[in-house]
Amino acid sequence: MQNSEISQHEKTRDAGLLRGIGTWGFAAAIVNCVIGAGIFSLPAAMALYAGKDAALAFFVCAIAMIAVVICFAEALSRVPTSGGAYGAVDAAFGPMWGVVTAVTIWLSNVLALGGIAAAFADGLSSYVPQIAPEILRPILIISIVGGFGLINVGGVEKTSKFISYGTAVKLLPLAIFILVGGFFVVSNQQSMQVTLPQTDFGRAVILALFAFSGMETILAASGEVKEPAKTIPKSLFIAMAGVLFFYVSIQLISQSLLGDALAGSKTPLADGIGKYVAPLGILLLFGATLSRVMWVASSVLGSPRILFAMARDGNLPKQLGAVHAKNATPHIAIWFHVIVGILLALSGTFEQLAVLSGLATAGTYILTCAAAWQLSRKKVEVLGKPFTFKYVSIAAIIGIISMIFIIFMGARDEIIGFFGMIFVTIGLYWMGKKLGKSPI
Repeated sequence: MQNSEISQHEKTRDAGLLRGIGTWGFAAAIVNCVIGAGIFSLPAAMALYAGKDAALAFFVCAIAMIAVVICFAEALSRVPTSGGAYGAVDAAFGPMWGVVTAVTIWLSNVLALGGIAAAFADGLSSYVPQIAPEILRPILIISIVGGFGLINVGGVEKTSKFISYGTAVKLLPLAIFILVGGFFVVSNQQSMQVTLPQTDFGRAVILALFAFSGMETILAASGEVKEPAKTIPKSLFIAMAGVLFFYVSIQLISQSLLGDALAGSKTPLADGIGKYVAPLGILLLFGATLSRVMWVASSVLGSPRILFAMARDGNLPKQLGAVHAKNATPHIAIWFHVIVGILLALSGTFEQLAVLSGLATAGTYILTCAAAWQLSRKKVEVLGKPFTFKYVSIAAIIGIISMIFIIFMGARDEIIGFFGMIFVTIGLYWMGKKLGKSPI
């Protein structure tokens, strides 16, 4: 496909949408999607598997993620379209691999949406024991996921502003933890350190990847970003630099506050800061709940755009590609994503697929790194002068090899499940093509 054909294809896909998301709004949405509720419990799991080298596991994963982020910045600035990585891979390698990318992103995200919505409902239900969980839990799940569905249908600018403000509020407890916890670590000569040995460093690196993943969700809204060739790379670098600072700082401070007790803590941030200032422990528990709420907001903003883009390309029923006449939002795709997320949250069956969801993310990163290299080689430019990295081929190789290693760090059945999902998607794609219907 020639550059002019790619450009026309992307413009057709995004027809009717409003490019209303700016740099800081997009960066906030990326941070919101990456720093999820897991940060409030992640330090314990990292200490359990990596021991005193937990922060090192973050840095090992960060090296791989720097390469991946560079590739995302180049690929998405060259092809800034709805679906994000899906559109870039589609432009680089054709529709089949684009569909595989879209399925890995959407499946990973809708499973995560169900899990986090359920965790939010379970956590909040425990504070109101007077109401039976079987009554309160469905009400909370439907309210939170459905409520963000309504906000998203109302307009992308309104949603972007809401997420920006919500992210600032959500990060406040984490910033307080870093400042206050850091003060006690520096001033207290008896601050503890983790002395536990490594039990599974590879597993810790996989957990770190789960922690860093999420940018692919919000990048699916690239078709609604202002000056995307500039905004997307700038937002990515701002967001991921902030994410790395938060993760490493929180891990090191948690280790210093709790020592070996960190590995056994269910609420490490609250337990660590609560030892010195009890009210702040309660604030951190509130922060975990708010973090889940805001993550749901970003998921409902980004993920439906993947369905929308696939429908516009004829890979899903055309109804999912409809745009709201007044608000210029993909309302049918939004409600479909919301309904599936609610059903998963209510059923609880998503928990068995949590690790598969993470491995699917690694698959997305492999395809996007390869796409960045290919699009750079073809010199594809759709909307404005894109971000270019002189050594994008090296970044792509580092990203691809790193993600392959991470995939094979998984358990045997998880790896089989990951490749099974890819083969099933390819099979459905070709079956749909032969029947002349939507492939998926």
